[in-house]
Amino acid sequence: MAEIWSAYLWPLIVILAQSVLLLVVLLVATAYILYADRKIWAAVQIRRGPNVVGPWGLFQSFADMLKFVFKEPVIPSGANKGVFLLAPLVSATLALSAWAVIPVNAGWVVSDLNVGILYIFAISSLGVYGVIMGGWASNSKYPFLGALRSAAQMVSYEVSIGFVIITVLLCAGSLNLSLIVEAQNTRFGMFGWYWLPLFPMFVVFIISALAETNRPPFDLPEAESELVAGYMVEYSSTPYMMFMLGEYIAMLTMCAMGTILFLGGWLPPVNVAPFTWIPGVVWFTFKATLLFFIFAMAKAIVPRYRYDQLMRLGWKVFLPLSLFMVVAVAAVLQFTGLAAR
Repeated sequence: MAEIWSAYLWPLIVILAQSVLLLVVLLVATAYILYADRKIWAAVQIRRGPNVVGPWGLFQSFADMLKFVFKEPVIPSGANKGVFLLAPLVSATLALSAWAVIPVNAGWVVSDLNVGILYIFAISSLGVYGVIMGGWASNSKYPFLGALRSAAQMVSYEVSIGFVIITVLLCAGSLNLSLIVEAQNTRFGMFGWYWLPLFPMFVVFIISALAETNRPPFDLPEAESELVAGYMVEYSSTPYMMFMLGEYIAMLTMCAMGTILFLGGWLPPVNVAPFTWIPGVVWFTFKATLLFFIFAMAKAIVPRYRYDQLMRLGWKVFLPLSLFMVVAVAAVLQFTGLAAR
C-alpha cells in the first residue's frame, strides 16, 4: 500500500493540486486582463471605461460573469443541442489545457514535457474545432459563414506560427520550453534573447498571434458590421461566456509563448543585481503583460482588415518570409558551427 501511495496516489494528488491552482490563477488573471483591455481601449478613446463596480471598477469582470451565469441560455429550436452546448466547452477546455506545459519560472510547470512546444501547437490547432462546431450546430447561415471564415483564418496563420517556432527551435536545439528559456540565458542579458537575432520572426509571431486568436484588427469572424458576432451569434449566457473565456485564455497563451520564445521567459533583462533579486515569475508576468499591452493597443488604434487583405498577408507575405527565415537561420547556424550547440 505504501508503494502505491508513493508511486501513484501522491503524485496524482500533487498534479491535481497544481492544476487547480493554475486554473484559479488563470481565471482571475483573465478577469483582470479583460478589465485592462477595456481600460486601455477607453484611455485611447479619452473616456473612463469600467469605473463603477468596486474601486476603480476592479470588480466589473466578476459582475459580468455573474450576469452571464444567471441569465437563461437560449438555444435555437433547430440547433443540434448536444454539439451546440459542447462547442464552447471544447474551446475553453482546450485553451486552458495548453497552460499545462508553460513554465512561468524555473521548475514552475505542471508537466515539463520534452515536446512541450509540439503539445501547445497541437492544442492551439485543435481550438478551431470548437469554432466549427459552434457555427455548424447553430443551424443558421450566419454562424456557419462566421465559422468557415474563422477556421480559414486560424489555419492560415498557424502555418506562419509553425515556421516561427521552427526558427526558434533551430537556435535553441530543444522542444522543451524550459530549455528554450535557458538557451537564452547568456552574458548579454536581454540582447541575447531571440527577439533581436530573429526580429522579423518576432514581428511575424505578434501579428500571426493576433490573427490566430481572432483579435482586432483581424476579428473578421465576429466583425460587428459584417456578421454580427460570427460563429457566436446564436449564443447567449454561459455558453457565450465560455467562448469569450477561451478567446482570452488563447490570447494569454500567445503572450506566454512570445515571452518564452523571444523574451527570455523568466530571465532578468540584465544578469546583475538588483535585477537578479526579483523572482523569475515576476519577470515572466511583466513580459507577458507587455505583449498583452501590444495586443490591446492594436485593438484600439489599427483599423479592421478586409478578408482578402487578411488572407493575402498570411499566404503571400508571411509564408514566403517565414520560409526564407527558416532557411537563412539554418544556413547561418550550420556555417558558423553554432548548430552543434
